[in-house]
Amino acid sequence: MWRCKVRLLLSLLCLTFLISTTATQRPPDQPNVLLIILDDFRPVINYGYGDGNAITVNIDRLVQQGFFFQNAFAQQALCAPSRNSMLTGRRPDTVRLYDFYSYWRQTSGNYTTLPQYFKQHGYRTHSVGKVFHPGASSNFTDDFPLSWSEPAFHPLTDEYSNAAVCTDPADGRLKRNLLCPVRLETQPLHTLPDIESTEEAKRFLSTVGLSQPYFLAVGYRKPHIPFRIPAKYLGLHPVAKFATLDLDYPPYGLPTVAWSSYLDVRNRDDFRQLNVSFPFGPVPDDFKLRIRQHYYAAVTFVDELIGELLQEVDLSRTIVALTSDHGWALGEHGEWAKYSNYDAAVRIPLVIRAPGMQTPHQQKIDNVVELLDLYSTLVDLAGLPPVPRCDEQRPHKATTCTEGKSLVPLMQRNSTGYGENDGDEWIAYSQYPRPGTYPSLFPNSDEPKLRHIKIMGYSMRTDRFRYTAWIKFNPDYFKRDWSTIYGEELYDHWIDPQENMNLIDRAPLATVKDALRAKLQEKFP
Repeated sequence: MWRCKVRLLLSLLCLTFLISTTATQRPPDQPNVLLIILDDFRPVINYGYGDGNAITVNIDRLVQQGFFFQNAFAQQALCAPSRNSMLTGRRPDTVRLYDFYSYWRQTSGNYTTLPQYFKQHGYRTHSVGKVFHPGASSNFTDDFPLSWSEPAFHPLTDEYSNAAVCTDPADGRLKRNLLCPVRLETQPLHTLPDIESTEEAKRFLSTVGLSQPYFLAVGYRKPHIPFRIPAKYLGLHPVAKFATLDLDYPPYGLPTVAWSSYLDVRNRDDFRQLNVSFPFGPVPDDFKLRIRQHYYAAVTFVDELIGELLQEVDLSRTIVALTSDHGWALGEHGEWAKYSNYDAAVRIPLVIRAPGMQTPHQQKIDNVVELLDLYSTLVDLAGLPPVPRCDEQRPHKATTCTEGKSLVPLMQRNSTGYGENDGDEWIAYSQYPRPGTYPSLFPNSDEPKLRHIKIMGYSMRTDRFRYTAWIKFNPDYFKRDWSTIYGEELYDHWIDPQENMNLIDRAPLATVKDALRAKLQEKFP
């Protein structure tokens, strides 16, 4: 009898092992995915992007090994709407989020997110740091458990990000400063959020085995303000090297509705002491240079953390994508913020390194692409079933579809010298809401809540032009009214790459303006 029991037990153990192995065994060519998201990070990258002031040794190496998109653009220059757009593959109008205060699954549709799609196809998914924007816009859970296999990690020191922890150089008191170089030993818990996130990502990587692929998203807080960074990085960026960046004036013909008054910067203690008049007063020259210095120092700080992270990654079987939620103006147009439709606010870096696609061919891609294209691109690179496009047959409210397109054909064309042109248009669309035509303190014209939005600025960027129309918008019904236009902008990048001359009233360009307006209205009817 005991022999029969032993045989039965062994049979059950073998069957259990066979079932578990069959269910979890990883296909030999199934790659991991590492998605690195920076915050307010314009393309201040040395290699490829050509910013000589940048010290980005580790990002440079990633660019050298992968594909980098020179003209990639976010869909809205605000954290929560941009991140939800990227991670759902839908435009802000579809997600119906322009601020921080609603959850798309409850107010718009039960959309399949990028990490959720990988999770559904057998991946272990993990979120570290700021991936979804924390709070109501991700249901206070970072969309767990739908998007992630385990609860998202947030650094304990996040709660001090906007606290009075900056030692003021004038009086030594702790303040809420914009410029905030620190010593770690004086900070709460003796560390900083991005350092904590790097350690957690490394811990996660040490736990993953070969049986199940992973999708790891790491969201870094920097270079988002305040510039709370280790003081040693300022020494790498002397103030003098930024003195030639002299683009800090509003564009000729600027409609006031387009202006960002950078209220988040104005509310910092050290900036308040400058007594800069609202909304168009100039910032003192010495402070401008220090803002630029601290921004670049913050980038170098996070670049070193990215280097630490990448050392723990098996790059031979891992897709790495690095990007940002949007850009940040460093004085362009006289602004020190995001909150606009200008290139400075919506242009982002997009770097993708995929196993087996490193070639001696040109890896720079000049086509105009969108941040929401990343969803389909990563799915295709991982060899998962393609995500269908949202269209007439599959409406935007469908659970699983994307309004972006895969960028893999562009990468294949560059890596082989050949490739298909599927007829896609290479135009990037963005939008930004306003409560009125003139900057205001209340309601906040930079970050208006949904109920205060009266105007929506829709913008399109082609390889040559940026055209923007600020039109009437009804937040109760999410309705656009093209019969009421509060302002228009037209910039020609062939002659004005910094977008400093609004050419909307130039008679020779009337045909161009009309054609772009018609195209934009067709996209957002």
